[in-house]
Amino acid sequence: MRNGLSSINLVALTFGFAFLYLPIVLLVIYSFNASQLVTVWGGFSTRWYVSLWHNEQLLEAAWVTLRVGLISATLATALGTLGAITLVRMGRFRGRTLFSGMVYAPLVMPEVITGLSMLLLFVAVGLDRGFFTLMLAHVTFSMCFVAVVVQSRLVSFDRSLEEAAQDLGCPPVKTFFVVTLPIILPAIVSGWMLAFTLSIDDLVISQFTTGPGATTLPMRIYSSVRLGVKPEINAVCTILIAIVTTGVIIASIATKRAENERLRAERAAAAGR
Repeated sequence: MRNGLSSINLVALTFGFAFLYLPIVLLVIYSFNASQLVTVWGGFSTRWYVSLWHNEQLLEAAWVTLRVGLISATLATALGTLGAITLVRMGRFRGRTLFSGMVYAPLVMPEVITGLSMLLLFVAVGLDRGFFTLMLAHVTFSMCFVAVVVQSRLVSFDRSLEEAAQDLGCPPVKTFFVVTLPIILPAIVSGWMLAFTLSIDDLVISQFTTGPGATTLPMRIYSSVRLGVKPEINAVCTILIAIVTTGVIIASIATKRAENERLRAERAAAAGR
């Protein structure tokens, strides 16, 4: 019976991973296709990667996407971390329920509603749509994801480490930067990576909040695909996959090392008691 269940689970897992990742593998393979037809294999070639470097529209969109992703992820990480600290460390305060709801609202809010509401806000305050409004929109919807990740780490945080540092004469601010921040740093890095990934992937909210000169890569790809898939699209998507994969690997290695450092610090603190 157990062998039968194991076989069924293995088959289901295989089909699930194939459904998720086989299209990505095919996209990467056909990015090296020599034929102009994306569904017909014409031999191995890197011509579309060379052609991509001469496509000014795609390169400009990629540069806008990268800048928006880096800036918005950094701001979202800072604000999300502060929000998580407030929810975990401040206890019960007036307006906590409202504040918590505002932090988590973008998690469950449909992107169409979020994008439309931000568009109406920018129009109401007379703010011209462009790079700045696009960045604000990305900070707004990605900040809550950072708050959730960091909050989950703060909930399980051993407060005795901070108390020990303060008993030894360390001021509260220095305690945060010397003790607390290094321990929760893996969660902060994970939140930053999540915010950056969500930013470079977003299409719906970007369409509502962008303006002239601030076209992101997903918007450029979507507009190009509507007229027919070009081999250059496969090439640029493959590069994006490589960048995201490299970032995830680096973040995983950094998180693992930071976790090992945290465990060693906790063991040292326990031994010192």
